[in-house]
Amino acid sequence: MSKKVAVIMGSNSDFPVVKSALSELKKYGVEFECRVMSAHRTPAEAAEFASNARENGFGVIICAAGMAAHLAGVVAGHTTLPVIGIPMKSAALEGMDALLATVMMPPGVPVATVGINGAKNAAVLAVQILAVSDDLLAEKLLAEKQKMADGVKEKDAELQAEIAAL
Repeated sequence: MSKKVAVIMGSNSDFPVVKSALSELKKYGVEFECRVMSAHRTPAEAAEFASNARENGFGVIICAAGMAAHLAGVVAGHTTLPVIGIPMKSAALEGMDALLATVMMPPGVPVATVGINGAKNAAVLAVQILAVSDDLLAEKLLAEKQKMADGVKEKDAELQAEIAAL
């Protein structure tokens, strides 16, 4: 059985975007736990969760936060597990502040960062990390990649037919 994925949001207002990550994890049959914790308002809880994540069966932690977006960095500072940051779009600077705060980490404290509001990609990356030691997940990922490739080929065939009819 594969390890679980923790999905932590800085605020429940992030949930509409984060839902797509949870749906993606479910699609692959990956168990997850989703929580709200703040790097600024509940720093002790976030640090404790991260410090105990490995012992609690997690293999990857996804953190979604906007504005100052320090959640992923705080979590990464308290665990040796891979941490994936989702910078959230907000009214301030359209999420660029969150992107820069998430991606610009000091040496030795990496955070893999997806695009602004990139929750689905965060989940796929988490599954890919778990698939390093889980052949069933690797097979599911391969099947999904083939499905995407088939979809592109189908769209190309439709385009070629439309061009031929001009």
